[in-house]
Amino acid sequence: MEQLLGNDIPTFIGVTIVLAGGAAMLMGSALARTWRPFWQGILYSALLGLASRFISFALFGGELLSLSGYVVDSVVLALMAFAAYRATLARRMAAQYPWLYERAGLFGWRARRDG
Repeated sequence: MEQLLGNDIPTFIGVTIVLAGGAAMLMGSALARTWRPFWQGILYSALLGLASRFISFALFGGELLSLSGYVVDSVVLALMAFAAYRATLARRMAAQYPWLYERAGLFGWRARRDG
């Protein structure tokens, strides 16, 4: 598992999930609040994956040029950003257009059923 991640598991949890994951969730929320498409989040997640790899390398001695580690980091960050994006967008759609939409779970909305 450490070979796949490019560093040990506690470092992956601390740097990628907690530190960079928090930034990814803020990024996804910001994209939804400004009505931007999520493909921009994919690009930003790739950049954030590079930053995560560098922090793991510089502070904890992880592999800097681990392709599998970079891909795993970027995918995890993109998934976290997408979750925040959908949750913020669902909340925003229901709040901004209450006569048209209502919340349908954490990540979705549906047309309001009157009657």
